Amino acid sequence: MDYQQVLDYLYSQLPMYQRVGAAAYKHDLGKTLELDEYFGHPHRKFKTIHIAGTNGKGSVAHSLASILQEAGYKTGLYTSPHYLDFRERIKINGEKISEQYVIEFVNSNKKFFERLRPSFFEMTVAMAFKYFAESNVDIAVIEVGMGGRLDSTNIITPMVSVITNISYDHMQFLGETLPQIAREKAGIIKPRIPVVIGAMPAAVQSVFIEKATEQDAPIYQAASAYSVENTFLTSDGKLAFSVYSHGKLKYKNMKFGLTGDYQRMNIPVILQTIDVLNQHPVINISQQDLYNGMEKVVENTGIMGRWQVISRSPLIVCDAGHNEDGIRQVIGQIKRQKYHRLFMVFGTVKDKKIDKILRLLPSNAEYAFVKSSVDRSMDAPVLAGKAMEYGLHGQAFENVEKALDYVLEHAGEEDMIFVGGSTFVVADALSYFQKKGFKTF
Repeated sequence: MDYQQVLDYLYSQLPMYQRVGAAAYKHDLGKTLELDEYFGHPHRKFKTIHIAGTNGKGSVAHSLASILQEAGYKTGLYTSPHYLDFRERIKINGEKISEQYVIEFVNSNKKFFERLRPSFFEMTVAMAFKYFAESNVDIAVIEVGMGGRLDSTNIITPMVSVITNISYDHMQFLGETLPQIAREKAGIIKPRIPVVIGAMPAAVQSVFIEKATEQDAPIYQAASAYSVENTFLTSDGKLAFSVYSHGKLKYKNMKFGLTGDYQRMNIPVILQTIDVLNQHPVINISQQDLYNGMEKVVENTGIMGRWQVISRSPLIVCDAGHNEDGIRQVIGQIKRQKYHRLFMVFGTVKDKKIDKILRLLPSNAEYAFVKSSVDRSMDAPVLAGKAMEYGLHGQAFENVEKALDYVLEHAGEEDMIFVGGSTFVVADALSYFQKKGFKTF
């Protein structure tokens, strides 16, 4: 099989949560462990950092990878989902895994996969670990797919576990309350392995403190150690800020390549994690490495979909925030932008409870409701009908491309176009913008 045939095989033969939803969710690590045994336990051949959380884990993962690259470490990065190309999920020093490796991995092991019937995610994790081991990476940053306790990545013993935050998402799998969701995320906490947690309510904090105590794992609360102050956007499109630690200036004139307001919550997690890593005898990350890695995160890793500015005139922003907390943060930032008219290209998935999200959306916007190219997407007319109940008005489009054609035709230079609601809507939009000649990262 060639590369496209391999991808078609993976998507059609192996259940993929992003495309089919609940049918792909596995309730144990049995097949992951079989894959690990079959490939000779590749994850044991390199050091790892493990990152879970509802929101922010992708930004934190890419940032840590960028900093480690700047420090001279050969750094693997495993994240999900992808936007334009499956290979975005598996990178070394910002370079995507080769098409040839993906082809050979699947073709060489196809008989075993067909006997075992692993999920798409289980297979992809095995591919990443094997690739990192064979490439002799020094360290790999591994992002949890969903939850933590039963996630396929949770066979590693990392140098540090990181849990960015907890909010409502994937409740049908992880639990209906924040403490229930937290207990699933806390499943990545390992015996005597330090854990860093981000800002979260006391009831949720206590879940992680209790789990860390059980596991004799040192726990670091990033929001208590660091605060981000004096933020502003620089002329070259970076987020500039100062960092205080226990009331004293720790880092001044710092820049971050990710400019979403919500990054204020991720930055302390990144800094605290670097502190923990630097306690390890084989890791040495200088302050200059930290500054460089934060500023150059986009260039170093190719991260997409986080308050990604496609154009300044009109202002076009894509953001993959898709749950209540993520949308709230994004809408807050939209309200602080200057624009004449606001266009919202918006779509979601049909297995998500969206009433709380629709309540958050601005009523002064002109909406283009869309269905993305993924089967799980909610039909645009259905979404438009639900949105009308909350005073949101616009047109339904059968796909993202037609919606963007319409919006770009009608938007003026002083208007703002926001694209989001779903990772898949953003993925379709980035593909559209790439074809139109816009810079997508």
